[in-house]
Amino acid sequence: MDDSRAALLGDGRAWAPPGRLEGLPPYPLADVPDIKARLLAEGRTVMDLGVGDPGLPVPEAAVETLREAVGNPALSKYGFQRGAPRYRQAIAGWLSRRFDADVDPDLEVLPVIGSKEAIALTAFAVLDPGDTVLIPDPGYAPYFGGPYFAGADVIRYGLRAEEGYLIPPDAIRRARGRLRLVYINYPNNPTSAVAEADYLQEVVDACREREAVLLFDNAYSEITFDGFRAPGLLEMDGGREVGLEFHSMSKTYNMTGWRLGWATGDRGLIGALRRVKTFFDTGAFMALQTAGAAVLENPDEYIRFNLDQLGRRRAAAVSAFRDAGLDVTAPRGTLYLWFRVPGQSTSEDFCRRLLIDSGVVLLPGSAMGPGGEGFVRASLAIPEDRWEEAGRRIQEAL
Repeated sequence: MDDSRAALLGDGRAWAPPGRLEGLPPYPLADVPDIKARLLAEGRTVMDLGVGDPGLPVPEAAVETLREAVGNPALSKYGFQRGAPRYRQAIAGWLSRRFDADVDPDLEVLPVIGSKEAIALTAFAVLDPGDTVLIPDPGYAPYFGGPYFAGADVIRYGLRAEEGYLIPPDAIRRARGRLRLVYINYPNNPTSAVAEADYLQEVVDACREREAVLLFDNAYSEITFDGFRAPGLLEMDGGREVGLEFHSMSKTYNMTGWRLGWATGDRGLIGALRRVKTFFDTGAFMALQTAGAAVLENPDEYIRFNLDQLGRRRAAAVSAFRDAGLDVTAPRGTLYLWFRVPGQSTSEDFCRRLLIDSGVVLLPGSAMGPGGEGFVRASLAIPEDRWEEAGRRIQEAL
């Protein structure tokens, strides 16, 4: 057995990864943790703008509710797929207020362990080997991972600035093969592009024409600026029947590690995803779900606080990066800046060199797919008063 395919176990036996595992794309900058550790050992500070975590306070309602809920023995039992009734009802109430949609909390809401796992596992509920799937490139890893492991033919659509980083509805209509699944995500990670309601309606219509399921990752729906309001699938004519929409407590409420989210939409698809998940998990801790419910029952004050803080960071980041000579645009959505690599370096080489020379961590666009090559993502992950220093470090390194 080739050493490159072997991982030695404790008893000296060797294990070779299956071909499908070897077919996964490599992760750029896998050595970042080692570089960071070396810099810290040298007494240097590291500014991590690569992680998609706002680092803002968790809502007090979540913390206080969790303190009480962990003492309730009933909430320490298996939640299974239905989860805590209060959480499902709070989700339905939030969807009603936000999208003016009447949602059945029992049949049209599925609590999930963060939207990531549900986005990937839906592929197993929908796809047969040989089906085709259309995903954005660059894009979130589960859009590729779920269909890939389900044995589907994955079509990457390269997002382009001149198209507003949108997948054109005609690309759905013209997609090859037996198109079964389409992933979209707006406000978009990593490009920070946003989509208007008329575009989303056109995508819904195109998916209905192709009889394809639409999976709409709307995790950043509440992180928008300059008066923009992100649309939802439930607002579209036929949207509820064509697919599923995914939301997360992670970014909007700074609860990334709590792993709380939900899927909503077509009842048949909700049932299919619930059935698949039964073979993979037994639901999130119900005390956490109860804490999430407390936030969703009265979210407005925290969302205003969150957007105020992120808006200040956005302004400081754009100013600092422009002063450093980088061509950045203020995003209308998400907590990311997306910009071209200056010079001729690959995105990975640029980010590695910048980390070593400046101690600033950025995410190479190629980490989100080949379509991200030549671009870099920076997260609004540090306080407003630190962006000037980040910009100065980058400018000196460049």
